[in-house]
Amino acid sequence: MTTLTKPAGRSSLGSVSIGRKIKDRVVQGLVYVAFALALIPLISVLYTVIKNGVARLDGDFFAFSMNGVTARDTGGGAYHAIIGTLEQVAITTVIAVPIAVLTAIYLIEYGQGRRLARVISFFVDVMTGIPSIVAGLFILALWLLAFGFEFSGFAGSLALAILMIPTVVRATEEMLKLVPNDLREASYALGVPRWRTVLFVVLPTAMTGIITGIMLAVARVMGETAPLLLTIFITKAINTNPLEGPQGSLPTFIWDQASDPNQNSINRAWTGALVLILIIMLLNVAARLVASRHRSHSR
Repeated sequence: MTTLTKPAGRSSLGSVSIGRKIKDRVVQGLVYVAFALALIPLISVLYTVIKNGVARLDGDFFAFSMNGVTARDTGGGAYHAIIGTLEQVAITTVIAVPIAVLTAIYLIEYGQGRRLARVISFFVDVMTGIPSIVAGLFILALWLLAFGFEFSGFAGSLALAILMIPTVVRATEEMLKLVPNDLREASYALGVPRWRTVLFVVLPTAMTGIITGIMLAVARVMGETAPLLLTIFITKAINTNPLEGPQGSLPTFIWDQASDPNQNSINRAWTGALVLILIIMLLNVAARLVASRHRSHSR
């Protein structure tokens, strides 16, 4: 008479499986807790800015500048600062993005193992750690004092470009590294030159991540104040020409209004901070839409 016996090791396997499930649940719970803790300061900042800035978020704030408006006046707006910020960030992006993307392409696609690539990578690391005020001082000393140019939005864009380039370089590098080598090898096997492979295979594959990295860099430089104080100065009048004369910007507008103890000025500063957050959010949403459309077309 034969008896059925339970296979050896079944209970141990079951206990291991239960142990793994418990550890997985614990780690998952810790991740959720850490995420919730990280959201607390973010939500607190957003709530404070919205609560204090929504009172002056009206048509006058977008239609008028601070020219002729005193600290005690309830009117005035940030039209000059919004125009200045958009122009300065646009010029910064035009300058920094091509340089940064081409640098990252050289480092990943052409410079592997070369001394020049190591030197460039070293200087990119150094630029990543440069304080923003040092970038402003550099442009102040070179562009304004040595070359003799005046305060302008373009000078501020040059300072912001110094801060933006290393961020875009590193983001583009990481995205290019994620492109499978099989795609490159398949293109080379068909006799496609390397530059065409990079242009029509590698870059389209990594484009979504590159756009995300560019928008992160734009969000970083858009809120910089110190380099702009040294290069564009402060003006309350509307100046739509970034190549001539002092120009306003939202960071300097916020700094100027917040430094005045009058409550009307402080209210304008809060509203300026809220508008800056809204502009960054809209730019990120637009970049997401462009990236998703590019992804759907590439498929």
